[in-house]
Amino acid sequence: MTTDATASVIPFSAADSSVDSRPRRGIFHLARRKPLGAVSLVVVAGLVLMAVFADVVAPYGPYELSVDTFQSPSAYHLMGTDEIGRDVFSRVVHGARVSLFVGLIAVVLGTLVGSLIGLVSGYFGGTLDAVLQRLVDIIMAFPGLVLALVVISILGVGTFKSTLAIAVVIIPGAARVVRGVVLSVKERPFVEAARSLGCTNTQIMRRHIIVNVIAPVIILASITLGNAILIEASLSFLGLGTPLPKPSWGAMLAGTGRRFMEVAPWLALFPGLAISITVLSFNLLGDAVRDLLDPRLRGSR
Repeated sequence: MTTDATASVIPFSAADSSVDSRPRRGIFHLARRKPLGAVSLVVVAGLVLMAVFADVVAPYGPYELSVDTFQSPSAYHLMGTDEIGRDVFSRVVHGARVSLFVGLIAVVLGTLVGSLIGLVSGYFGGTLDAVLQRLVDIIMAFPGLVLALVVISILGVGTFKSTLAIAVVIIPGAARVVRGVVLSVKERPFVEAARSLGCTNTQIMRRHIIVNVIAPVIILASITLGNAILIEASLSFLGLGTPLPKPSWGAMLAGTGRRFMEVAPWLALFPGLAISITVLSFNLLGDAVRDLLDPRLRGSR
């Protein structure tokens, strides 16, 4: 998963803005050119609002029971009820809070740590670069979900621990992207000029390197967020993520959704749709953000 997200990011530096000397066209022009990106932005904003105001949006509590067990979707229960009478819509709404929280924190942690590794590795080079990149190669040798399972087996089960496991999966991709950008930027004339003026390595990295890394990191984070949510759902499906009875989309699929698929198919249908729509929206939004921030893509159209 990490490999696919990394491959879709095109590293570039701020100095490449000379490719398109026209002023930034803005997000509204991008929305006209990529309507799917605008739609995904609306969906993502709606998901975030739903997660933040889950207690208001959900008509029932996530643990509230009713006498209507296995009730099909109706006006009173939009997505039906499960085997003990809990409202599926309310649990899906509260599950969005879990998935978005885990995905966002994991992406922030993984991207920050990976960016730091890539920055140090690309700027200083030499033996340090070789050692760090071999460590990155070792981590990337494991498929994303397998690596998360390995980390979970070491740390244990829980929401915070699964967040750390997903962050570890994200680290090598961020390190590779940032390292590529740093290797390109550090050879630019303005960096050589700063070095000749007596600027320290810390000053050069803060004033000239990091500013060129920010845009690719934002693109990578926006694309990776969908994969992080998918890994969280997979871990919860396997019983290694958010513990029951806390609502989680993956746990809902693995528990009642799998056991009562034939009796009440809506128990698996709606959590599955929530995962699919969320991941697709973040992937489309990541593509739109890439077009907005990459000057070479803007100049090629």
